[in-house]
Amino acid sequence: MNTYIYMIRHGESPKTEGNDSTRGLTEKGKVDANKVTELLKEEGLNIFISSPYRRAVLTIEELAHLSGKEVIIYEDLKELLFSNEDKIIPDQELYPAVQKMFSDRNFSLQGGESVTDCQKRSVVVLKEILTEFKGQKIALGTHGAVMTLMMGYFDSDYDYEFLMKTSKPDIFRLELKDEQLIEVRRIWTE
Repeated sequence: MNTYIYMIRHGESPKTEGNDSTRGLTEKGKVDANKVTELLKEEGLNIFISSPYRRAVLTIEELAHLSGKEVIIYEDLKELLFSNEDKIIPDQELYPAVQKMFSDRNFSLQGGESVTDCQKRSVVVLKEILTEFKGQKIALGTHGAVMTLMMGYFDSDYDYEFLMKTSKPDIFRLELKDEQLIEVRRIWTE
């Protein structure tokens, strides 16, 4: 029996308020979260899991509630930690650092984690999810880098170039048999 994981990258989020873990969605992000719900409401999703970051939860929360379910939070599904402070890093600083991190997988910013460390922590949780919810259809509220790293665990084609082609939000349906990736299909259309 195959398991389906719908990797749902969060919608657009303001980089002007709060900190990295608490920032919500912009108006466009909220509209797009409604589109995520519309796109997936007939998919038969029965488990809803998310990063603890507010923007990821908000992107799948309506879909979960429509299904009569709560969102289960997994701390180790949070985004790649860029620093030991929960601060917002401007894109002009962040993207060059992310590119370097993907090319030198053990590089990290001061106080942050490497992509190797992020992949290890997130894949441990992903394997737990695959075991606990085997044969289910799972919505997973996530972020760009950690999503790419989890997908990259199964197939190295999911790399920095892939990450840079994704959108906010984005949806990829992974079909897995145990821990073997069978197929990935992009569902989000802009």
